[in-house]
This record gives sequence, C-alpha cells and structure tokens, in this order.
Amino acid sequence: MLSGLNHLTLAVTDLDRSVVFYGELLQLRLEAKWNSGAYLSLPGLWLCLSFDPLRRTELAADYTHYAFSTNAEDFPVLVARLNAARVASWRDNRSEGNSFYFLDPDGHKLEVHVGDLASRLKACRHAPYAGMEFFTEP
Repeated sequence: MLSGLNHLTLAVTDLDRSVVFYGELLQLRLEAKWNSGAYLSLPGLWLCLSFDPLRRTELAADYTHYAFSTNAEDFPVLVARLNAARVASWRDNRSEGNSFYFLDPDGHKLEVHVGDLASRLKACRHAPYAGMEFFTEP
C-alpha cells in the first residue's frame, strides 16, 4: 500500500545552475551534492536533481507540473523574488488560492500555491467543475 509521495527527481542540464535555483532562489535545503546529482529538501519533500544532457528544454504543452506550498504571508515575497530573478511564468492562476506558475532553468513547470486539498475541495463544493462528483463528506 502506498503511504505518500517519496521523492521527486528532475532531470537537469546544468547541475550547478539548478542547485542555485532550488537552493538559493526557492530556499530548499541542500542535503548532498555529487558530480551528477544533488539532494535537496523541504519538510515532507525530498527533491533529487539528476544531471541528464538529454533533457528536453522546450516547454511541453501539457499541464504536468510540481507545486510547492507556501503561506499567504510569504507568497508575495516569494513571487517578488522570482520576478526579480526574471523567472519565466507559464500560466495565470485560475483556481482557488493564490498561485504563481513558473519555470525552472530546464523548463520544468512549477507552482507555488497558498492552500491545500481541503481548501480546494471546499471551493469546488461551492463552485464545482463541469461534471464534478464528490466521494467524501466535507
């Protein structure tokens, strides 16, 4: 039986650049680094960066992305830091809670989001998506 998310591994084309992006700009904790990879962390998240020269750098058209949590007070500060670093945005927020959608140096789609599953479900119960069904009680 699954018990939760174990880790995320992202293929990167420039390990040092990605360590700076995730470690300094997004402020994940650098745990370990070696010639072809690095481990970083946040409470409840283990992120592995793995050097892969075959990584496609073009922006994929699908909605696949990785979201990080932040609180309402820190959200504007984080977005300002990302904008000051000229990080590219890839989508406008269209859902409950503040969100900022942006790209890492290798084009991985990321999001910082204020809220959680409970707040999303509450908003969806108030204004459900087309065809939406709920299988749990509020």
